[in-house]
Amino acid sequence: MKNHHSRRTFLKTGGALIAGHSIGNAASSLFTRKDAPYAEQDPGVSVLNPRDRVPLSFIVDDSTCLVNLGYFCTPQFGAAFPEREVYKKDWRSWPREIPDAFVREFGEWCAAHGVKGKYSIVPNPACVGWLDRELPGWTRRELRDSLKLVRELMVPNWDIHPEMITHTRVIDIRTGRPFPGVGAHNIENSWPQEKKSVDEIAAYIAYALRILKNCDLPCEGITTPGGMGNLVKSELSLAVQQAVRDVYQVDLPHYFKYVHAKADEDVQPIMEHLSGLGTDDVRVTVNVPCATGDWFGGWQGDRVPKGHRYASNDASSGRLVDLIKRGQPAIMLCHWQGMYSNGSKAGFISFQKVVTALHRGFRDETIWMKVSEIGRYWAAKDLTTIQRLGNRLELDSPFGTNAFTLRIANTKLTSPRVRTGENTSMLKRVANRTGLSNNTWYQDEDDALVCVNLPRRKTSIEWT
Repeated sequence: MKNHHSRRTFLKTGGALIAGHSIGNAASSLFTRKDAPYAEQDPGVSVLNPRDRVPLSFIVDDSTCLVNLGYFCTPQFGAAFPEREVYKKDWRSWPREIPDAFVREFGEWCAAHGVKGKYSIVPNPACVGWLDRELPGWTRRELRDSLKLVRELMVPNWDIHPEMITHTRVIDIRTGRPFPGVGAHNIENSWPQEKKSVDEIAAYIAYALRILKNCDLPCEGITTPGGMGNLVKSELSLAVQQAVRDVYQVDLPHYFKYVHAKADEDVQPIMEHLSGLGTDDVRVTVNVPCATGDWFGGWQGDRVPKGHRYASNDASSGRLVDLIKRGQPAIMLCHWQGMYSNGSKAGFISFQKVVTALHRGFRDETIWMKVSEIGRYWAAKDLTTIQRLGNRLELDSPFGTNAFTLRIANTKLTSPRVRTGENTSMLKRVANRTGLSNNTWYQDEDDALVCVNLPRRKTSIEWT
């Protein structure tokens, strides 16, 4: 993800799709974020955040095995955009590798502090080599060990995304070689330069996904490199849905492309290309935006971190603090190069301070989630039908999710229970809202809060 044609700039050209708006007639089923759910829901019941907490997540872009994309991408971008000063830096002085020792340090620290998010794996990073075959400059053993580290350490807490095939040159998927010529038209960050069909874009995404599958890495979504798909945003969204479903048989594909870093922007996930609602074959793409810019070390790893822009040391200010107070997903962004900071780890140190501040100020008000988990929760939030029949709620959801939390207005519960099929479980009462977890409930002065593990299809919540 880079500055040219980047997701940081919200296109203002005529007919452009901005975070879910349609391009002409090409996106009749593409939706923007809205206040009301798409499914019918009883007005006396509202879906809250999971466990009545604000989701936190960390999006890591430009990560892959061993290769420092700042080192290898800069000269390729410089050849395509020779007039831009950012690509004239002394990239040869930077390390060519971000070592697995740093992956382990980062991953273990995050695991110990509950941090979750998205971690890219670029399949053929900067055309250096194929992760499912060879990575010239490193031995097969080193590549194999690096992939094993990702599977064992990162996968439990992080979504794995391809950030397209190379993050630099556009690949001819018929030959596996970059297209000839150098320029914006042949750089993934600004591809395509003309209209492409959904099938063409899906084939390109699927090519990247299959490499990750060959590496035994799970995947439920993708990240676009920079401005990839800016001219075909509706088609891109549907292509994500098709490619991820086809390659990984995932029921709910998602993607990350958009940054909503302005103070007044809504940062909730968006349901796109929704079809089949009310049937057994609901299909949708979840667009999960992040809420910050990269204020750590940047994509070349040479910026001075400004962690206070995420959260101040006392958690009294910052973009994430504002979002937590608003109750909206607080998803922050960085680039892997900016965590390593060309060996100084300045970005990582700044990130640790941000996480520590957030935990100190909001530990009982937040919950770390993968990007896919946030997308799944919002799909259930928007698409679950909720009907009240006396002392019973009937829920019908096309997608299951964890810690589905409801507020039932003006209701006192007695002996609440959840019924799924033939199985019935009593809910445990908790003394305060911070204690909410699966199969619990809390009674405040007027309303009841219920938190359940929501399976796909029909669920009842009953009380006497």
